[in-house]
Amino acid sequence: MHIDFASPSNGTYNNASSSRQLANYLEHEDLERMEKGIYTEGFFNLTDDNIYKSKVIKDIDTNIGQLQKIDAKFYAIHVSPSENELLAMGNSEQEQAQAMKHYIREVFIPEYAKNFNKELSASDIKFYGKIHFDRSRSKNKLNMHCHLIVSRKDQANKKKLSPLTNHKDTKNGVIKGGFDRVNLFQQAEQGFDKLFDYNRQQSESFNYHNTMKNSSIPKQIELQEQKIYGEKKKETFQSDEKYNKIFCNLASKQDNKYPYNLQNSNDSLLSIFSLGDGNNYNATLAEELQAQKHKKKKKKEIRR
Repeated sequence: MHIDFASPSNGTYNNASSSRQLANYLEHEDLERMEKGIYTEGFFNLTDDNIYKSKVIKDIDTNIGQLQKIDAKFYAIHVSPSENELLAMGNSEQEQAQAMKHYIREVFIPEYAKNFNKELSASDIKFYGKIHFDRSRSKNKLNMHCHLIVSRKDQANKKKLSPLTNHKDTKNGVIKGGFDRVNLFQQAEQGFDKLFDYNRQQSESFNYHNTMKNSSIPKQIELQEQKIYGEKKKETFQSDEKYNKIFCNLASKQDNKYPYNLQNSNDSLLSIFSLGDGNNYNATLAEELQAQKHKKKKKKEIRR
């Protein structure tokens, strides 16, 4: 899961003025899809779907109490699942879109609220989301992702909330609380895995990519070794599992063929462990019978 905060700019992501420009941009894909008669998704928040753009703009632009002219009024956040994650979210665009809204409401926004360390819940966050189905610069075949417009102020228009602050959990001073982006990424990832029962591989985890990008060379080497060891362990397990299935099938066949011997003779049971396949077993049995026949013939000659 890739999560990033768009950098404020003088263009689409200019957050020191009205949210109108960003809201207009987020609707551009709808017009293209409507012309083609393709499924679209409207704006949504914690409780409602298909919210009008005019309401989004009004709610964000009026929730700016005590903010200065140059202050950020809102933040833009992108939440982009990988192809494998999207497959875990559904088989169609509509299923994936519904799953994404469920994830934003049940995992991302609650974790976003908690991460300020101000005893906030999801209902304290004023936000609007918009699902997009295309990423022109992406190499992924599956491109569904979500844009969020999150107000700088809480729902009550009292507390200033900035996810871009460098403070993390400040106890003293003018600024209390803060925001730990690394913790948000980790919790959002774990919440996704739990919500969709997703078996995440180490190489696609946030911790792995963060370490490979920002940690020291020894740490990167250590993580690579752990990855290689994990892959080898998985291959060994799969190989053992395959052997066990073959053995069980073989034992079942022999049990049906020689039920009395397998139930009453330890030697017969042990012989199964030495089997490679049915052909080897038949060849071995034939050799034993031939040897017994040869011994009997020798005994007869001696008696004569």
